[in-house]
Amino acid sequence: MAGRRERKKAATRQALAAAARELFLARGFDGVTVAEIADAADTAVSTLFAHFPGGKEALVLGDSREREQALVAAVRERRGGVLDALRDFLRTRGPFESNPAPQARRIAALVVATPALRRYARALWTDCEDALVAVIAEETSREADLSLRLLARYILEIPDLAGVEPDPAAALDAAFTHLRRGWPELAG
Repeated sequence: MAGRRERKKAATRQALAAAARELFLARGFDGVTVAEIADAADTAVSTLFAHFPGGKEALVLGDSREREQALVAAVRERRGGVLDALRDFLRTRGPFESNPAPQARRIAALVVATPALRRYARALWTDCEDALVAVIAEETSREADLSLRLLARYILEIPDLAGVEPDPAAALDAAFTHLRRGWPELAG
């Protein structure tokens, strides 16, 4: 069980993120300042940056640690092929979710429509490249070579590319169809 200090930190992070989401959805990402978010969460701007060093973008999208851990877990805990596991994992994220909560749908639309958020989201995904290469190599007893680096990079670019298509889920599936052709041994 977390101690009082950890619970207070978590509550502050949650209050900041909730205030940011509410303000961003009401007025748009660019129409809100960090000072307004801190004020809405009853904290100081310095507290906001202590919890979210990535600034406004991190309030919406977090940091790459969670993504990296989730990607690694998707590969390690898979039942079938690596590519199927990663496709299934991405289906649970942002614009690929089949039945998202209304606020999640609005947040995904905000990210797609806001250039700063799209850039940040893309960077969060591509920051996971080394970890994804390492876990695929480990789990498949392969060399962490250029082929796996290409595969990881392609996979990590899918959210940015397919997420803005008219039918993101279909674009996700199309992307993995192409990846299966290039890496059939990782398909299933």
